[in-house]
Amino acid sequence: MGMAESIRSLPARRSALKAGLAAGLTGLLMPAINACTPEARPGNVTVAGGEAGGFYLEFSTLLADALQRHGVADHAAALTTGGSLDNLDYLLTGKATFAVALADAAAQQAAAKSPSNIAALGKVYENYVHCVVRRDSGIRDFDGLVGRTVAVGEPGSGTSLTTPRLIEAAGLSATLGGNGKTITVMNLGLNAGLAALQSGSVDALFWSGGVPTAAIAAANREAGLAFLDLSSLLPAMRKRYGAFYDRVLIPEGSYEGIPAVWTVGVANLLLCRSDLDETIVKRTVELLVGYAQELIPKSSLGVQFLSPETLINTAELPLHPAAAEAYRALHG
Repeated sequence: MGMAESIRSLPARRSALKAGLAAGLTGLLMPAINACTPEARPGNVTVAGGEAGGFYLEFSTLLADALQRHGVADHAAALTTGGSLDNLDYLLTGKATFAVALADAAAQQAAAKSPSNIAALGKVYENYVHCVVRRDSGIRDFDGLVGRTVAVGEPGSGTSLTTPRLIEAAGLSATLGGNGKTITVMNLGLNAGLAALQSGSVDALFWSGGVPTAAIAAANREAGLAFLDLSSLLPAMRKRYGAFYDRVLIPEGSYEGIPAVWTVGVANLLLCRSDLDETIVKRTVELLVGYAQELIPKSSLGVQFLSPETLINTAELPLHPAAAEAYRALHG
């Protein structure tokens, strides 16, 4: 199958995934999840999400709604945060029951604490690093960012961790001010960064999220955007920082008028504390598998969302023992 045919078939594959999961597993898992008694489930569950307009918050909201609707918790809510690093802090300080985070950010946090108190419930989807420029900017490749100003995410976001690694992998340096053979960086999140890009305050925006990201799609319709190919940086990224990074394709048609482009992908994980109650973990995994169709944002192409083949691929982060047990029971 050629690239064009593969890209065109993505919506069909998404429909097939949803239908297959619903037909094969929902009926099996529904009685188990709905059998929760008030004594067996927590009163309140929180899911640390992300910024408005991004996939973290959208997915976390869908997950919280499903946790409550299917009786895993009496009440569940998503939290608006700065992103991965904030979410890990919320998790470890007990402000959140679950958190979504990039695998590289989670691994860095886990390595900083021994023993680590972080465990994974699964890889929920692939994050795509978007390097966004204005279509009329004349910037065509990563080297074109030298001497420019770029938005690299809020300090609490996973993007703020990944972007400096990309700049270093390109053999360049970043500075909070200055010129020469450097890239000037500003800590702006998705929405503030897009506003700065449209006004000309920055020349590029880095964002790690799902495809399509709603806020980027809206800005593209207003201003006309383009993406830079980042895939050539992948070998250096993997050599320096480990096998967290993959070569992934933002398909043509994901954003109106923007052709397909290769970029760097990072696994997005659903995490909990390693001491979280085993019953809650087990029922949440059953929900991820059996009700996946309810957890895919409507705007998403569904690329690598809650795939049965990739849920257990949590990079260097260990699965919670109850999650591993649940996957063995479901898949053998």
